Amino acid sequence: MLGQTRCKNVYMISRWVSPRLQSFIKFPRRTLATSAENTPPADPVEYCQDLVRKHDYEGFLMSHFYPGPSKGGYFALKAFSVELAMVQEHVSNQTIGKMRIQFWRDAVKGIHEGKPPRHPIALALHQASQRVNLPAYHLKRIVDARDAELSTPTHITMESITAHAESTSSPLLYLLLSLLSIPSSALSHAASHLGTAQTFTTLLRALPYHVKQGHVIIPAEITAKHGVIQEDVLRYGPGAEGISDAVFEFATAANDHLITAREMLKEEGMGSKVPARAVPIFLAGIPVAHYLARLEKVNFDAFAPSLQLRDWKLPWQIWRGYYKRQF
Repeated sequence: MLGQTRCKNVYMISRWVSPRLQSFIKFPRRTLATSAENTPPADPVEYCQDLVRKHDYEGFLMSHFYPGPSKGGYFALKAFSVELAMVQEHVSNQTIGKMRIQFWRDAVKGIHEGKPPRHPIALALHQASQRVNLPAYHLKRIVDARDAELSTPTHITMESITAHAESTSSPLLYLLLSLLSIPSSALSHAASHLGTAQTFTTLLRALPYHVKQGHVIIPAEITAKHGVIQEDVLRYGPGAEGISDAVFEFATAANDHLITAREMLKEEGMGSKVPARAVPIFLAGIPVAHYLARLEKVNFDAFAPSLQLRDWKLPWQIWRGYYKRQF
C-alpha cells in the first residue's frame, strides 16, 4: 500500500514539473509486475529505437524525417552501428570483445540466409531486409572494422583512420541509401566523404573521453608534426603543447571532406540541393558542420566544457536543413 501511494505521489509530481526539468529527473515507471528495464520489448524496432534514443541523440533527431515505412529499417541500421561501436568500451578484455564481434559476424550471415538470431537488432534488420535489399557486404565491413578496432584503437596515419571511416560511417550511409532505394553513384561518392567527416568529428568530440582511457585518437602523423607528446596529453589535457594545433589540423581534414561531399553534388548537376528523397540521409552532415563551427569558436580546444553540452539550436538546424535540402 505504501509503495502504491509513493508511486502515485511521484506520478502526480511529475505532471507538474516542466518538461525541461523532467529531462534531469528520473521518475519511476508504473508497472504491473515486472520492470520495463528488465524485460526487453516484444517489438524489435522498439528496442532499436530506444537504443538510438539513449546513445545517438543526433541520429534520433534525424529519424523524424525518414518516411514512415522506412523508420523501422532506419532504427535497425542505426542500432546495429551503435551496438558495434560500443563493444570496445563495454568489454573488460579483448577476448570478450572478439566473442561479441563474432556473434554479430554470425548474425549478419544468419540475416542474409533468412535465419536471424533471437536478438532484437538482428530481428529488426531481418524485417527491414524483407522489404528492401540491404547488402550484407556493407554490414560485414562494419563488423570487420570494429573487430580491427579492438586490436588497434589508435591510428598512426591519416590513411589508416580514413580507411577506418570508410569501413564504419560510410557503409552505414550506403545502407541508408539502399533502405530508401536510391541507386546513385554520385550520392554514394558524396556519402563516402560525408562518412569520413562524420568519423573524424566523432573522434574529436570524444577526445576528452579517450584521453581519460589512456588513448590519443588523433593520428600520430598529425600529433608528431605539431610536437605533441602523448604522455603530456594524457597528463595535462588541453594544456599539452601543440594539442590545439593538432586538433585544428584534424578538424580541417573533417571539414575538407564535408566540403567535398557538397561539391560532388554540384558537379553532378544537382546544384546546392540534395535530391528530395536523399535529404534524410545527408542531414547527417548538419551535426558535423555544427560541431566544427562550435569547435572553432573555442579556438579548437576540444576539451572545452561547452562542447560536451547539447546545443538547443541543433534540432532547429536539422529541421531547416531538411526543408532547404542542404547540409
